[in-house]
Amino acid sequence: MQFYIDNYFPDDINAVGDSGMAGFDEKRPLYFSGCKNFLAFYRDEIKKLHDAGASGNEVTHLICDMMDELNNKLFRSIIYDLAGGDAMLEHITLVAVGGYGRGELNPFSDIDIMFLHDGTLPPQTVEDIAQKLLYFLWDMRLEVGYSVRVIADCVEMAASDGTVKTALMDARFLSGSRQLYDNLHKVIFTQILAKSSDKFIKEKISDMKARRDKYGSTVYLLEPNLKEGEGGLRDLQTAIWVARVKYKFSELRELIIKGILMDDELELYDAALDYLWRIRNELHYFSGRKNDQLNFDAQVHLAAFMGYKDRGRTLAVEDFMRDYYRHANKVEHFTSSLVSRCIWRDEGAMKILGYFVRRPVGDGCFVLKGELVIPDESVIDKNPTVLMRIFELAQKHGVALNVRVKGAIRKNLHLINDKFRRNREVNNSFLNILRASKDVAETLRLMHHLEFLNHYIPELEHIYCKVQHDMYHIYTVDIHTLFAVEQTEKMLNGELKAKMPVPCEVAAQIGKPELLLLAVLFHDIGKGEGGGHAEKGAAMIPTIARRMGLSRESSERLAFLVRQHLLFAHISQRRDLNDEKMIAQFARQMETSENLKMLYLLTVADVRAVGADVWTNWKASLFQELYEKAFSILDRGEFQQETSSDRVKSIIKKVAEMLGDDFPATEIREELRAMPVRLLLSNTPQLISEHVRMLLGQEENGILMRVAHQPESGYSEFTICAHDMPGLFSRITGVMAANGVNILGAQINTSKNGKVLDILQVNSPQGMLITDDHRWQKVQEDMRLVIRGEAWVADLVAKRQRPTLLTSRPAPRFATMVDIDNEVSESYTVIDIYAHDKVGLLYLISSTLTELGLYIGVSKISTKVDQVADVFYVRDIFGHKITAEEKLNEIRGKLITAIDEWI
Repeated sequence: MQFYIDNYFPDDINAVGDSGMAGFDEKRPLYFSGCKNFLAFYRDEIKKLHDAGASGNEVTHLICDMMDELNNKLFRSIIYDLAGGDAMLEHITLVAVGGYGRGELNPFSDIDIMFLHDGTLPPQTVEDIAQKLLYFLWDMRLEVGYSVRVIADCVEMAASDGTVKTALMDARFLSGSRQLYDNLHKVIFTQILAKSSDKFIKEKISDMKARRDKYGSTVYLLEPNLKEGEGGLRDLQTAIWVARVKYKFSELRELIIKGILMDDELELYDAALDYLWRIRNELHYFSGRKNDQLNFDAQVHLAAFMGYKDRGRTLAVEDFMRDYYRHANKVEHFTSSLVSRCIWRDEGAMKILGYFVRRPVGDGCFVLKGELVIPDESVIDKNPTVLMRIFELAQKHGVALNVRVKGAIRKNLHLINDKFRRNREVNNSFLNILRASKDVAETLRLMHHLEFLNHYIPELEHIYCKVQHDMYHIYTVDIHTLFAVEQTEKMLNGELKAKMPVPCEVAAQIGKPELLLLAVLFHDIGKGEGGGHAEKGAAMIPTIARRMGLSRESSERLAFLVRQHLLFAHISQRRDLNDEKMIAQFARQMETSENLKMLYLLTVADVRAVGADVWTNWKASLFQELYEKAFSILDRGEFQQETSSDRVKSIIKKVAEMLGDDFPATEIREELRAMPVRLLLSNTPQLISEHVRMLLGQEENGILMRVAHQPESGYSEFTICAHDMPGLFSRITGVMAANGVNILGAQINTSKNGKVLDILQVNSPQGMLITDDHRWQKVQEDMRLVIRGEAWVADLVAKRQRPTLLTSRPAPRFATMVDIDNEVSESYTVIDIYAHDKVGLLYLISSTLTELGLYIGVSKISTKVDQVADVFYVRDIFGHKITAEEKLNEIRGKLITAIDEWI
């Protein structure tokens, strides 16, 4: 595409003005109109090419050429109109720097320019030229960065500021004095790049680390930053900057001549750049502004733009992002590889010196300067088992892999075939890695990064770069798995003992830690196969176990753990842990205490690996409660409890004795006999005595409330005692919602004498304890007003739902679901509700259930970022389960309608 800006100006533009020679300011409106039309026309033409499939490189270079035409025309016109000719151009040069200098501009990129002059022009003249051009460009709504310098300034500033140094490295001549630019170019290579090259390289590596700390230290974040994130554009730029400082080249092909890069690596660089530019171009067009964040809505749009289509259960966006991560992984490998080569200095001398200082560790491997090296890489070809030994030896000696060793592994992945996978020596080596006391997760992460792990265990390919398009999981499936391995390792070695004493104590009792680590590594292996991933993953285990030479017992345990890996979290968070029959049934499913221990630890690791905010003290307490109750049954081997009537009599007797000095015995016994049996059976006599105190005290006060903080568990227990009335629980939840109190769980206890004792576990929406006494006072005041009918709970909730001016984070949508189960509990119908989280949602659900004539016995609330999974144990007005199909359909329909219509 050719750009002709002169076509947009009148032929007699130089004739404007009374004096015959008009100044730039007089002609500015004509220039402005012409330039605006020029940009509008060519931007539209470039966008058409982009939409028609033009490559990323083509579009970025066309945008750059367009801006060159604009800037050169304006720069020359300003100087011509100021000086009445071109003589001044011998003393000043317009230079493109940064991304513009590299010839890489996206639709809304910043334009960085430098006004380079030789110092002979009056400073005011140079300033005047710069200001005229800059204000013109700014008035055209262009984002422009600029500097005004002489060559000496460039040298001085580059020495103290690495950003200036990189900008100058990418400098490109635009207009003015070519001689002056050539002098700058010479100085860049002879003085600027030559000075403190080691310091510069260290700074760039430090910058790269800082970027990863800020934007995510893994390629596989679910909303990556296209420019600054790992495996993004800045990584490619950093690698080239570091190489240019080290090897002083002008054209990239010189690195091939110097033997630094191979032809295929340069092709990879060009392809990666082109791919990222194409995505970034569309991201700019889609956003209508400069933008590098691939958030969910942008991902969906880009997937469609790039031609991806949904495949059954796999969304187009998941396939698109999977390919993006694969590209990002290649970019990260290219960057780290090239940067490592630049750091690895004086290699020839090191080969001679290294012969004397290197330490042999076996299988042709040596340790040299804290790295594992292989001087003769032919040992891999002769004996492919060395590929696994490399990782075992590096872990054993606590050293990193040299960049050439990493390259050798990638180059020899084709040697990992079925024979290799069944090799006893290879499998023993892998199990040794898992049994090691340190660096297990780090070693597996390195195997994954070099794509060795997927070749060794091909089933892992199913989850490689696999995206889960929701806001709960912030990593791809494979990276989540590796984080889960890391959490397991930290429990096994006791590193998390201070934070998680119980899981670490259980981990110390595990007989085969390598089996637990394998279970964690394989727990999500079925996710690449569509729905029912636990069952599908378990079906893969026998084949993998046979290949690895595991015993039948180990194979069966592995399959069990993979098959059941969702069960522990489900039961603990979504079922009534005071239902003894259900706990006994769960314990029976576990078969052995070793299975239970491993499943407990696997579940803890799985949840903790999802993201920093997902694991909470509340979840920890639920997990621990289920583990301890199930372990107690397995340990005793007693799946049948003593009859409940005998236990109730025993509890009533103990509590009556404890309260005998404070209340009349007949009142105590009457209150205890009126209490629900499940309340008596699921609490300690000490706690029940406190409940009885409240129930007896309630006669005088009408409504009694108590708040007990549990700092170690991260929540407070709110207990309320009142007379029963229709919709009492929905009023309670409404008051909590109106006061910004987050309900984690609730136990609703209605006595035969019409009294209600409701116990709620609560915290703030941010997951913190609420310790402000004034806030609790307000909750209690509102609660009394609402229960007495002096205030409408709906009004309080509505006030809380004030519209916000803040934009909400875009989220992938899913339909509200309501599941009803009459099997899981003997006494209740269990309703599971899955929906997007909204202010006052629990109040909405509980009031809808009240309208349906249902009484809530137990409620458990589980929130995953933007998704809620609420569970309600309900009975009808007669205390029976709901079994009529017509009524069940009505419940399902009314709940879905109410939730979907709730704003």
